Amino acid sequence: MIDPRVDRLLECVDSRYALVIVAAKRARQINNYHHMLGEGSFDEAPPPMIESRSKNYLTMALEEVAQNKLSYEYKQY
Repeated sequence: MIDPRVDRLLECVDSRYALVIVAAKRARQINNYHHMLGEGSFDEAPPPMIESRSKNYLTMALEEVAQNKLSYEYKQY
């Protein structure tokens, strides 16, 4: 069972596409943050904004979305 549930996540974003893009980008940032911890550098990767029992970066990102910790906007090209 996925936690948080997909229907709960879709209440926080505009579409499934937005959910996938936002969660993937945030999971990448969390991954970079954890890799930088070992190097002693914290330049461009913000730390996780929630306490999570999971060690999976994508799960952490989805939990942040569910708790409305992330915001995003569409860029017009």
